[in-house]
Amino acid sequence: MNQSVLGLYFEDFIVGEEIKHSLSKTIFESDNNFFSLLTMNHHPVHTNVDYAVKHQHGKILVVGTLVFSLAVGITVPDISGKAIANLEYEDVKHLNPVFINDTIYVRTKILDKREAKSKSDRGIIYVESIAYNQNGLDVLSFKRKVLVKKKKS
Repeated sequence: MNQSVLGLYFEDFIVGEEIKHSLSKTIFESDNNFFSLLTMNHHPVHTNVDYAVKHQHGKILVVGTLVFSLAVGITVPDISGKAIANLEYEDVKHLNPVFINDTIYVRTKILDKREAKSKSDRGIIYVESIAYNQNGLDVLSFKRKVLVKKKKS
């Protein structure tokens, strides 16, 4: 049996390629409740059915930072499994609402990569990830720079 591989090395990333991540996650009511409590986001649109049904979406809205956290986590086995550090997140956009029982999938495009200036055993990849739901509707996008190990010579 072969050992599973966590992440890619700097050399494995090809600018312009897109990765469809194999992980996915259905967001349950308990996920949203725990995240709301943990992050102290007690807005009733996330935690109060009576309030939510009387407002814009008519039902509980999943906390946006939970969707972001899940999207990042889904990308770890491919994008940052060999990371030394996440350097930057940018341009986070909530594109459409996410509701209880939606399933989140993610695809990532490799935008750029460059050798690190300080050390020769690493490089920086620049990617854009897009989370989408079970209906193929994009719900969140973000870009990030990740410092990734190179293969040993």
